[in-house]
Amino acid sequence: MSHKRIPKRKAAIAVGGVAALGAAALLLPQANASQDGGARGGASTARTLKADDADDLAARLSKLLGDAFAGSYYDSANRQLVVNVTDVSGDDNNVIVQAKKAGAEVREVDNSTAELQAAARTLRTKATIPGTAWAVDPRTNKILVTADSTVTGTRWDRLESTVDGLGSGMATVKKSAGTFRTFVSGGDAIFGGGARCSLGFNVTAGDGSPAFLTAGHCGVAAQQWSDAQNGAPIATVDQATFPGNGDFALVKYDDPNTQAPSDVNVGGGQSVQILQATEATVGQQVFRMGSTTGLHDGQVLGLDATVNYPEGTVTGLIQTDVCAEPGDSGGSLFTQDGGAVGLTSGGSGDCTSGGETFFQPVTTALAATGATLGDAGAGGQQAGDGQQAGGDQQAGNDQQAGNDQQAGGDRIGGGQEAGAGAGDGSDAGSADGSGAADDQSGADATNGRASGTGHGSGGGNAGRSGRSGLTDTH
Repeated sequence: MSHKRIPKRKAAIAVGGVAALGAAALLLPQANASQDGGARGGASTARTLKADDADDLAARLSKLLGDAFAGSYYDSANRQLVVNVTDVSGDDNNVIVQAKKAGAEVREVDNSTAELQAAARTLRTKATIPGTAWAVDPRTNKILVTADSTVTGTRWDRLESTVDGLGSGMATVKKSAGTFRTFVSGGDAIFGGGARCSLGFNVTAGDGSPAFLTAGHCGVAAQQWSDAQNGAPIATVDQATFPGNGDFALVKYDDPNTQAPSDVNVGGGQSVQILQATEATVGQQVFRMGSTTGLHDGQVLGLDATVNYPEGTVTGLIQTDVCAEPGDSGGSLFTQDGGAVGLTSGGSGDCTSGGETFFQPVTTALAATGATLGDAGAGGQQAGDGQQAGGDQQAGNDQQAGNDQQAGGDRIGGGQEAGAGAGDGSDAGSADGSGAADDQSGADATNGRASGTGHGSGGGNAGRSGRSGLTDTH
């Protein structure tokens, strides 16, 4: 399969994103400082940690603290792990002291993990309303409930009543100006069945064949995918889940000799080498690449999020404030040092006004599909092989993304052309992206091709501001 360069228009967008990738490390700590305010009091003795190290420490402390552990988050301003604890009065084993000695900032909160989980179950039972989402926010020690612009009248009353019933201090409700929907189109563009999506990460399937991960709602929209608008198919869906317990698909390349590099094309001849799958951490800085909007950055806001799309409920997602627009579905969410974090699922808003965006965790998708992250058929350069971080041309070292000597090239996923045919992809869905969604099956629909799964607003949208066939939020 040939490797294509991105068009000049898309290159201009992506190059601006590359600059953001290099500059964000300086800008975000200041922007995030106010978000972490109130988490601590007095002088801090916590260790300075990278986000990945903070995640590892949080996992260890979760086991150490047991029922007292009430979540954690990464304070990106101070590069510290903040751990929430409850019921410390009976701390006979001095686990709080041990947690502090391990390097965490410890704070006492009101709501336990069990209480927050029970509240989330109540929301699932009583408030599964299209246009709503919720996730635990460890920074406020509450459940953050978000309702989009379609939640009005009796549906809004039902949501408010349910949240009030959870008790004071258990949850907060945020109103979003946009509409929750899937963002079909994305890293490099892929096309299938009239829909335009994005390739997320190249992987090796369980049988050793080259493949890639993308959004599940893309996988149920079409069985075969091309790297060019109206081009010949290059890959076929092997597994897809949407809606249900995730939004991910494994798509195998038709040519078993496909060279599928493990990197993310960020434009301008630059790429970020992907070295490993990484669990998301609340407060972590992340970057998203999409074929419509290019490169953007932001923060992880919540984990294990539940989103009620028009097509159905999806659970286990990552909530962020990274923007996305129609055409970005399936695209890569990653860290600056080469960690694969997620696949773009959907959300509301755009890259002008902002909004919420949800992502499928890569770790969950890999476990469910039996795939492994890394180059498929490209010399065995999987994570953990001879291409680990530390080399002079690896992302996260002295030559990070945005530097002219960044490792990789202008390719991702076998060189699908980023932004090719932008605005041309549309399926037979309705204007609100719902279409025939009610007729689709629930989770694990491998071969579903029902129209209107949030992938388009019908024909006649070619060339609309570089968007896919989806309608605008505003």
